[in-house]
Amino acid sequence: MSERFRLMLAQLNPTVGDIAGNAAKAREAWQSAKAAGADMLALPEMFLSGYQTQDLVWRPAFQADLYESLKALAYECADGPAMGMGVPLTDDTGLHNCWAVLSGGRIEAVIRKHHLPNTSVFDEKRLFVSGDISGPYRIGPVRIGTPICEDAWLSDVAEAQAESGAELLLVPNGSPYARNRFDTRMTHMVARVIETGLPLVYLNLVGGQDDQVFDGASFVLNPGGKLALQLPAHEEAMAVVDFSYSDSGWHAETGNRVLLAGPIEQDYQTMVIGLGDYLRKSGFKRVVLGLSGGVDSALVALIAADAIGAQNVHCVMLPSEYTSIHSLDDATELAYRLGCRLDTVDIEGPRAAMQAALAELFAGLPADVTEENIQSRIRGTLLMAISNKTGALLLTTGNKSEVAVGYATIYGDMNGGYNPIKDLYKTRVFDTCRWRNENHRDWMNGPSGEVIPLRIIEKAPSAELRQDQRDEDSLPPYAVLDAIIEGLVEQDLSVSDLVAQGHARETVEQVEHLVAISEWKRFQSAPGPRLTNRAFWLDRRYPLVNRWRDRRSE
Repeated sequence: MSERFRLMLAQLNPTVGDIAGNAAKAREAWQSAKAAGADMLALPEMFLSGYQTQDLVWRPAFQADLYESLKALAYECADGPAMGMGVPLTDDTGLHNCWAVLSGGRIEAVIRKHHLPNTSVFDEKRLFVSGDISGPYRIGPVRIGTPICEDAWLSDVAEAQAESGAELLLVPNGSPYARNRFDTRMTHMVARVIETGLPLVYLNLVGGQDDQVFDGASFVLNPGGKLALQLPAHEEAMAVVDFSYSDSGWHAETGNRVLLAGPIEQDYQTMVIGLGDYLRKSGFKRVVLGLSGGVDSALVALIAADAIGAQNVHCVMLPSEYTSIHSLDDATELAYRLGCRLDTVDIEGPRAAMQAALAELFAGLPADVTEENIQSRIRGTLLMAISNKTGALLLTTGNKSEVAVGYATIYGDMNGGYNPIKDLYKTRVFDTCRWRNENHRDWMNGPSGEVIPLRIIEKAPSAELRQDQRDEDSLPPYAVLDAIIEGLVEQDLSVSDLVAQGHARETVEQVEHLVAISEWKRFQSAPGPRLTNRAFWLDRRYPLVNRWRDRRSE
């Protein structure tokens, strides 16, 4: 009879700093693993502390609490399967990103991460000390090598563990969502399987933390790179993986292989989960937002309804003399279809009072953008007052195109605690609205059908801060604007590169200038879920004061 090994994978959603809560989730998963007859339970990278901790992990008291909790888990889970989980631990060499194996009532093994990522959203070289490459450890009949996340993106750790006798690679991860990230992960993991000839388990965190959303999508590969198991993206999941041994080594039995969604749906679910987890983990139960009758606020309202239910979404219309009748009608129709509360607060009284207060100081000066921004800041103040009074988190609604070029008013429509569409370009806002009108999933709490009226999607975008205003009065058409911003921000292309693609030099230089002078606004903007590899904040860090512009002509 061939040898067998049963592994329980726990793709779960921890909360940063909630050591007791994360430990409770681990104990509950361990009970399930025990009931399933598993030899081992595996939990993702940094599970006990939550991820990413940033500088919280430096606190000695936090480190002490983690270690005491880890020891307690080992003691409480002694009579049953081994358990592996990610946790930061300190030794004589410093603080490490570790994966601890608990067995028989004690901490049986500690694997220290060797390669510390220091790109995009990661600062691990700042936080942790690199550990030596760890050898394999034995659980029952199998010797397991554990490259931790980044360790498996390079070849040396997995190869060293295979050469040291590892028969199975178990890779715990804290890998946040970014568009097309799954294909990149799969490519790297298949390479490790081909190089070592070993089966590989890729186990990822799930859930939102600040601007990052960990998307799960864990999987198992057999030797040769064949997919044996695929867990869903963006939801907690547990799965038993049975391995059997033959003359050719260990192989995983084929399990459920979930088909992953397309890019628009993945982005949308990331925004829904990012907002929902931010609220839940911060203690908020309701949200409030300004509903303008435009497409951005409509999409944010729908994301909120899908995250926490329409009954917890409070929309407020704040019209001025420049607000069109169709905007009022569209906002009303959206709120009706959505099933959320809608109130109207006219801003003409506060605007008149503010203009009267400033009349003496502004005497003799022509009207300009100042008067437009006053309207936006009145709205921001009123919405913040409602947020304070009701305890609902204020959502802001600027898309990535607007955030990039500063087409928003600081302390006005940028007011808010979270922005679900911060990393979504305007052209993708339109695509996402159309997709959501045509699709409904079980994880959506909002209604099905055409929730966003087509007129909202199809009409020309306008801030409605002056008579007959259109966004394209100040900006290039959004299809052009987004292509230029994507080149400048996502790809670091030069002005000349974009001109060579067919864009007018004057337009590219205008956009580049707007992106540069808006850095200070982005520095003060609300967080929002990361969808791309160059989201504003940790992915792209620029000085607030920056006089350089790309004006090379070659």
